[in-house]
Amino acid sequence: MINFGVDQIRAAVVGIDLHRGHLDMSVATMPASPEVAKAVVDKNIALMDWARKSAIPVIHLVTRYRDAKEISMNAFWRTRAADPNNPRKNVMKHNLVGMPGCEIMPGIYQLDVDFVVDTKKRYNCFVATDLEFLLKTHNINTLIITGVNTNSCVLSTVTAACSMDYAVIVPSDCVDTMDHPSLHDAALLCIKTAFGFVMTSAEVMQLPELKIS
Repeated sequence: MINFGVDQIRAAVVGIDLHRGHLDMSVATMPASPEVAKAVVDKNIALMDWARKSAIPVIHLVTRYRDAKEISMNAFWRTRAADPNNPRKNVMKHNLVGMPGCEIMPGIYQLDVDFVVDTKKRYNCFVATDLEFLLKTHNINTLIITGVNTNSCVLSTVTAACSMDYAVIVPSDCVDTMDHPSLHDAALLCIKTAFGFVMTSAEVMQLPELKIS
């Protein structure tokens, strides 16, 4: 048994930006590699299928902007858009309302079962969304956080969740990045050092603390 720091785990899976804007090479504005995209989609499908069977809620966070003005408010992002060699150079064109990139990847979302929060506009999924309200409504105290990018949205959300006193678990094979693999590894190291637990999805699914009694 692992001590996760809570008396009784009440978990939810929080999938971050598992959308076509990162993971579908035909429409992605800020794509991960095809290999990364396939691996992270496949692992998330398996984990989320298990979660539903285990009566663990699945929540999808999807980045979506009304217009580029909402993006350009971020000073650092403006510098990324100004650099033609930066992987995030398309940030001002990323996941605007109506773009196909805003759609969750096929197989990941289950209609009428999962929750969707599609007002995410910054790396930290708690900023300007009702994620915290949703978690409190369902008495969630433990977050199983998945998605992309490990070194931006995942890391930012994990650090925020830790500071808000949630227990955090990150399945290492259900997160990845459009950036260099070393940044994925560095983010996981930061998380397991100071913010939460890192383990494989297979290990998560075997946790006796998450079994249905």
